Amino acid sequence: MAGADVYYAGKAFLCTAVARWVMEEGLNLDTCSGGELAVAQRVGFPAERVALHGNNKSVAELRRALEYGIGRIVVDSFDEIDRVAAVAGELGVTAPVMVRVTVGVEAHTHEFIATAHEDQKFGFSLAGGRARAAIDAIVAKGESLRLLGLHSHIGSQIFDTSGFEIAARRLVGLHTEVADEHGIAMPEMDLGGGYGIAYTSEHEPLTPGQLGTQMAELVDRELKEFRDGHPQAVLPRISIEPGRAIAGPSAFTLYEIGTVKDVEVSHGVLRSYVSVDGGMSDNVRTALYGADYSCTLAGRRSDAEPRPVRVVGRHCESGDIVVMDEYLPGDIAPGDLIAVPGTGAYCRSLSSQYNHTPRPPVPGGPRRGNAGHRPSRDDRRPACPRRGRAQLVPGGPMTTAPAQQTPLRVALLGGGVVGGSVARLLTSQADDPAQRIGRPLEIVGVAVRREGRDRSDTGLDPSVFTTDAEDWSPAPTSSSRSSAASSRPAA
Repeated sequence: MAGADVYYAGKAFLCTAVARWVMEEGLNLDTCSGGELAVAQRVGFPAERVALHGNNKSVAELRRALEYGIGRIVVDSFDEIDRVAAVAGELGVTAPVMVRVTVGVEAHTHEFIATAHEDQKFGFSLAGGRARAAIDAIVAKGESLRLLGLHSHIGSQIFDTSGFEIAARRLVGLHTEVADEHGIAMPEMDLGGGYGIAYTSEHEPLTPGQLGTQMAELVDRELKEFRDGHPQAVLPRISIEPGRAIAGPSAFTLYEIGTVKDVEVSHGVLRSYVSVDGGMSDNVRTALYGADYSCTLAGRRSDAEPRPVRVVGRHCESGDIVVMDEYLPGDIAPGDLIAVPGTGAYCRSLSSQYNHTPRPPVPGGPRRGNAGHRPSRDDRRPACPRRGRAQLVPGGPMTTAPAQQTPLRVALLGGGVVGGSVARLLTSQADDPAQRIGRPLEIVGVAVRREGRDRSDTGLDPSVFTTDAEDWSPAPTSSSRSSAASSRPAA
């Protein structure tokens, strides 16, 4: 859509590396908590390109957002309108606000309901008149609030645009009403996100091109009547908020099988329960709302006949299911790796430490010749992968195992007693982790406080030690000269 804005929905998955990528690509960023806002500030994201959502924003979060100079605050209740106005008054600024409107449309997959979906915690009801009342309240506080426009969000995992068309029609109707009665041509209108992705072969999402074309056409149709009746008015700038559609296909989760158990489900029919080293702590979506996933054997090929399996986690919950129903080779066994695609969104961001299970690492993958993000405490992420734990790995949906010969480039933080021990372990027992992840390891950098010390006991080339932990650019070893010499370590 020409003249439209795209806000990446940070709730899908956000860390400083992702925020930087979003910023570099020219997208805007949608946040819904003080923590997500802190990530935006950490990377220097332009404040005018950041939005703040949420149905219960605290005074501290609102103050931080307004001091930051945020581009929009999406208000969700009358209490919040008063709260934003009060904080803006204290700071002597005018807060830019949008009104989240419950338009009476609920959309999921290929179905949508166009009426009666008002019983929810988000937004102001259009049918009940509360959306109009919220607009009136904002206009009355014009000294501290500036009305930017209307916002709606109709659902998730949506595969067509029919629901968006009705939502746009109803928003344009309210937009027209405000223009007629208040003489205010609101400059923005946000149709939200919820665009679906392919978790399984049964899902057929729109391509970005199809989505953009259809959204542009429906917006143009719905704005035509307003344009004809208000020829001098400036049309609202449209924005959308994809999150899952961007982050979801970008990663897969790599699990190690711990046990395989055959269970008779009826009259001699068996199902194999495949237990993995993760589960609802790193992907709660199946347990939370019955999400569908697929999986594939990774790390080796198999010509064995497929058999029905259910992939389950290691947690003390009977509902701890990762993949409800799938076919995997009949020779799967403990120690095999399986990959679950489409886990880039709402997996890491919804993860927990249930049963005191550590969260899995998120190694970065190649991007424009550079490896992805190196985790740190500032990103609220683990500092390094843990042996034997599920890993969320960047990469598209998988149908075959990843290339086996490309080394996994690893960086270590610290070369003292602990760091040196880790380095010796990785070099002396390199075959063990290589078998676990299906590719060799290559240590390409070790961050230390002082260079020049004798660290020959680590077995590493002295050139890999550096005091500059912010810019990994170690010289490639002989085993990596065939790969991009400028690539950064993956973890």
